[in-house]
Amino acid sequence: MSSEEIAALEQEIFQLGSRLRELRQAEAGTEVENYRFDTLEGSVNLKELFAGHDKLLAVHNMGQGCRYCTLWADGLNPFVPHLESAMAVVLLSKDDPATQRRFANSRGWRFRTASHGGGDYIQEQTTVAGEGNMPGAVCYELRDDKIYRKNACTFGPGDLYCSMWHVLGLAGLDTADWTPQYNYWRRPVQMDDGGENLLE
Repeated sequence: MSSEEIAALEQEIFQLGSRLRELRQAEAGTEVENYRFDTLEGSVNLKELFAGHDKLLAVHNMGQGCRYCTLWADGLNPFVPHLESAMAVVLLSKDDPATQRRFANSRGWRFRTASHGGGDYIQEQTTVAGEGNMPGAVCYELRDDKIYRKNACTFGPGDLYCSMWHVLGLAGLDTADWTPQYNYWRRPVQMDDGGENLLE
């Protein structure tokens, strides 16, 4: 494929992205129930997660045991203050609230977190029918005191929501050529600082 073909395909993808945003804007949504979640502050419902906004972005994360979900959350994390100027944002997983917060703190995440515990919420609001703990995101709207599921997406290698894959693609690397890790630091054979009290 020539550079001209690549440029033409990029332009086509841009135009398709614009059309996708138009369709999502027009989506009316489907009413959903007011699910309950556990947080460090106690039990909350879905309406409370809107935190004064009329839109809520619920990031579905598989939990601390998934390197890929961690990569997606790492990528979204810098945008949280920007996103919160337009909507509420919460990261949901099956992990208990204490585990969620401990792991979020270890990654420097700014997300509010809540646990669905693997219950009805994730079974019924999954982004892939029949798959109860799929990573992705759902956007909800609050209208006339009712909650509507407006749009959803599934996260996976090569998708629109993690820039890592697109940057790797510039180098000719495909999704099978690289796997995310929790930590890329490797201990040198010899530590210049002596290596005392080193946590690996």
